[in-house]
Amino acid sequence: MVSTSPHVTVTTSPLIPSAARMELPALALLLMPVLLHTQASPPARSFQIDYDSDCFRKDGAPFRYVSGSIHYARVPRPAWRDRLLKMYMSGLSAVQVYIPWNYHEPLPGVYDFAGDRDVEAFLDLTAELGLLVILRPGPYICAEWEMGGLPAWLLWKPDIVLRSSDPDYLAAVDSWLHVLLPKIKPRLYQHGGNIISVQVENEYGSYYACDYNYLRHLLGTFRALLGHDVLLFTTDDTQVDELHCGTLQGLYATVDFGPDSNITEAFGAQRLVQPKGPLVNSEYYTGWLDYWGEAHASISSARVARGLADMLQLGANVNMYMFQGGTNFAYWSGADFKEEYKPVTTSYDYDAPLSEAGDPTEKLFAIRTVISKFQALPVGPMPPAAPKFAYGRVALQKYANLLDVLDILCPSGPIQSQFPLTFEAIKQAHGFVLYRTHLPRDIPDPATLSAPPHSICDRGYVMLQKEYQGTLERDGQTALQVTGREGATLDVLLENMGRINFGANVSDFKGLLGNLSLDSSPLSSWLIYPLAIDTAVQQGWPHTAPPKSSSRGGAGPAFYTGAFETPGITWDTFVKFPGWSKGQLWINGFNLGRYWPQRGPQQTLFVPGSVLHPGRPNNITVLELEGAPPTPFLLFLDRPFFNMTLSRSTAATK
Repeated sequence: MVSTSPHVTVTTSPLIPSAARMELPALALLLMPVLLHTQASPPARSFQIDYDSDCFRKDGAPFRYVSGSIHYARVPRPAWRDRLLKMYMSGLSAVQVYIPWNYHEPLPGVYDFAGDRDVEAFLDLTAELGLLVILRPGPYICAEWEMGGLPAWLLWKPDIVLRSSDPDYLAAVDSWLHVLLPKIKPRLYQHGGNIISVQVENEYGSYYACDYNYLRHLLGTFRALLGHDVLLFTTDDTQVDELHCGTLQGLYATVDFGPDSNITEAFGAQRLVQPKGPLVNSEYYTGWLDYWGEAHASISSARVARGLADMLQLGANVNMYMFQGGTNFAYWSGADFKEEYKPVTTSYDYDAPLSEAGDPTEKLFAIRTVISKFQALPVGPMPPAAPKFAYGRVALQKYANLLDVLDILCPSGPIQSQFPLTFEAIKQAHGFVLYRTHLPRDIPDPATLSAPPHSICDRGYVMLQKEYQGTLERDGQTALQVTGREGATLDVLLENMGRINFGANVSDFKGLLGNLSLDSSPLSSWLIYPLAIDTAVQQGWPHTAPPKSSSRGGAGPAFYTGAFETPGITWDTFVKFPGWSKGQLWINGFNLGRYWPQRGPQQTLFVPGSVLHPGRPNNITVLELEGAPPTPFLLFLDRPFFNMTLSRSTAATK
């Protein structure tokens, strides 16, 4: 202790010899900072597993987390603070965060951590708001995200074996982790940060390879780059065979399951591979994802709350997946393959406690009530829903058919090939590629234009002499009847609807994977146009370009434009597509994602207020793929509609 009298007395301390117990003001003042630092030093920061007590220990004390998942890549950066604050005020002690590799390394050795991709800023914000982080850096993440977070450029080597000890795959993984993990290390809890644990891979037991050498390689790389103090873990389904292939000595094994599971059996499965240590449900499902053409998924608040209470009563650690889902902007939505190709909707609302737009729901308050019975809630009110605005009807006009602007969308010109090439072969990751050839003979009577099974990946919009003929679809319609003259131009616009993100089929090549045939006679001599639509739109096209005079109505792929001004505000809104078929929407150059009201269930797209301009026109660009209404307009509403399945493909009907 240090007195405050003019003659300071220094009491006995292991650092001060007894001779220092003299009235020497100058000496005491000199030593005061040393004493204060020594006596105030907290114990070393640590986050560890206590296997004897079946719990985590944080700084030596027993600790249990209640966490929620949020994906920064699905939430615009200006909204990060709002979403995280609502999670904190819900009573969560932690957030669980995926890092999508393909979001940050679009090309080999080209990295992007700016703007919405600034994961370090996101992690620092979680720390500022008092939230711990459970980090899931992959390299594979699933997440219903394009290719499960793996970069499409891995498929430039067609025979690569993903998620295995294939040397080409491991070299790419190591290169990425040597960029990413050094950004993570200083933010680990042991180093003064807030990251308490790091997941290695993701649900690896569900993958066919079952390659322990791969998991060992990852374990070694994570340890080398993050150190030996950080808690590393795995997550798998509760199936015994999946836990067998997904776990490894040196990685703490956790499980995932939803409200309909038997909790005793589910945690019993964890105990089979992890006999001691804390019970952990790393993905407790608060809802579920939506597929195009199926009903909107939902789970009742009561079921979710009851399951959470039961797990917390057992002393388990729980992460709720999702706490806020967000949006699959641009081309980032993935797909599943369950007997057929099932692309995921643009909305990733997930029926989560925070809605797609970040609004607290009844489910959130039910969860918050449960949490309050086990730990104190933060003091203060829950932040309210962000304001929404119905900007109303906005008229659009046709700008041009896609086939009339190939010089803008493919400035380098086409690639010539005897047979079709995949997106990966021409190094196009997302979006659209146009395939062009010519009819080899006169076809006065209808002939069958067809594709081999599973070779349309994922939708092909067919035009003959610029006239729209119809659409070919993966696991759906793969043939059309056509007539025409020798030399007539045949165009097929191929759309990538999202690479498969789960299971054995993550090597999901896109484009025309096989040759089209005309009455079983293969077509040849193709011109292949990789389309850079987003590059053009982000540079202001077509709003800065003169109008195309020849573009009248008609079906098939075409661009439409319009603009609207806001009444001095930039509030969130939702856009509806009355009478439209399927396509892509940009506002002010920002790609808001795919719309498909003809298929459903999602009928509106979420438009964050942060993409709007308050004092000048907001430019709208629509790429409609099949056919716009005769009087094209969009309707901006103050609420979403995503529970109306209007039709399904033949293949989707069960």
